[in-house]
Amino acid sequence: MPLFLIERTFAERLQNDAESVGRTLDVNRDAGVHWLFSFLSADRRKSWCLYEAPSSEAIREAARRLNIPADVIVEVSEVNPAAFLSREEVQRRSGFAPSVIT
Repeated sequence: MPLFLIERTFAERLQNDAESVGRTLDVNRDAGVHWLFSFLSADRRKSWCLYEAPSSEAIREAARRLNIPADVIVEVSEVNPAAFLSREEVQRRSGFAPSVIT
């Protein structure tokens, strides 16, 4: 399934609690999209979310239903050092064990 990076501008109105996250997952499921993870800026005004979805339109529909912004949606592909080198080689050269995103 395609990967999408979504940039959202919240202007400090983001809610991160069990109820909000649960509702987001329910709406996303109904729209056929899967929220993988997000990064939140230190000032809590922007987030960047990685989603699997059949299309950007499915993401926009879920965002509309949740009344949250989806300012920029970009289809992306993953590039990970572990795709080219063994886990041990990545760790030896970088000093870190590779993370698995998806």
